[in-house]
Amino acid sequence: MNRTIPPPIKDAVEFDIKLKPYEKFTLDNGIPVYVIKSEEQDTLQLELVFPAGSWYESESLEALATNFLMKNGTSKRTALEINEAIDYHGAYLNRNAYHENATFTLHCLTKHTEVLLPVLQDVILDPVFPEEELQLYKQNQKQKLAVNLQKCDFVANRFIDKYLFGEFHPYGRVSSMMAYDALQTETLRAFYQKHYTYNNCRIFVAGNMPANMLALLNQHFGSTRWNGETNLLRPELPVQPAEEKKFRIFNDENGVQGAIRIARPFPNRYHPDFPKMLVLNTILGGYFGSRLMSNIREEKGYTYGIYSQLYNFRQVSALNIQTEAGRDVCEATIEEVYNELRRLQNEPVPQEELDLVRNYMIGSILGDLDGAFQLIQRWKNLILNDLDESYFYNNIQTIKNITAEELQQLAKQYLTPGDFYELVVI
Repeated sequence: MNRTIPPPIKDAVEFDIKLKPYEKFTLDNGIPVYVIKSEEQDTLQLELVFPAGSWYESESLEALATNFLMKNGTSKRTALEINEAIDYHGAYLNRNAYHENATFTLHCLTKHTEVLLPVLQDVILDPVFPEEELQLYKQNQKQKLAVNLQKCDFVANRFIDKYLFGEFHPYGRVSSMMAYDALQTETLRAFYQKHYTYNNCRIFVAGNMPANMLALLNQHFGSTRWNGETNLLRPELPVQPAEEKKFRIFNDENGVQGAIRIARPFPNRYHPDFPKMLVLNTILGGYFGSRLMSNIREEKGYTYGIYSQLYNFRQVSALNIQTEAGRDVCEATIEEVYNELRRLQNEPVPQEELDLVRNYMIGSILGDLDGAFQLIQRWKNLILNDLDESYFYNNIQTIKNITAEELQQLAKQYLTPGDFYELVVI
């Protein structure tokens, strides 16, 4: 080997990307367990997923509050004892409630799995929702909301979702002081009993598992039909977007900065245009070298950063362009955004730029597949959305093969400025 001669450079698009398959097991009570094994490090990620997001709420905020307070006391442990048991072993137990699902995620060293699983079992199977914890939760959340409502970007995010989906739709519904005040322990217990049941649970495991991992899972989560059995029907809720499309809100009359949101509804990930739109969105504002960033940050200096994104919601998606700019240049920023939309409609994307974006997107996917934790997240997104690996490979082929002509046609269909909601909050 002649080390004075560098190896040939290989573009990311030339790699043949493979999605490592998972192993699937079933606990004695029927709970499916999806596993990606890795022995590189002695760490483990264990995630339990339930259909317990805001989509299933009968009262505002009950999904979020239920998920949060499950960790704040059981019949055997107080909130302090739960946190101390987890912290003592250098572990993390995170909980999150999204629109469709709610999760509990344990990160720990492999050797501590057997000690920590009883704590997790307590949290999932035996929460008691102490009244004092609920009152403390209300107080803290109301204080956070009061502070956040003074921030123009926080207010803009609330309003743009309401305009896109409707204020009563789960995707557009926002928190309020009244909603926090209305929370009751009985409501949270009823939501818990209905949604956190064994037959609605799915488990995702990644990392270096102890040899008896499945036996441990069976012991703590698979031996009984805990919380009974409920068959949830996912309600079909209509989107009710606002009729007006341009809004200017003065949250602080003396504010020197405005939060700008330019957004439009878009079909969900099951639509054939969604993978193509991911490429067009990246060109527009999906990475640091995008057109919006090059124009509005680098050339005009109106903002520190501007991005566009596609929401990955299950029912319907949206394309959202967001930035914060000086109060005196907000309108000029909006006009420059529209100029970039029109340019994508009127001019084909140059091949050099398209090649750069292809390599960036494929490189990002390669990074997202680096390690068991990232792999299980990729599989989790597919499984929870009733998709398989063919969806992943179709997206790869779209990135590699989409043409400038297809992108221009896509821009003509979806990037017309008049189709966008336009919001400025100062």
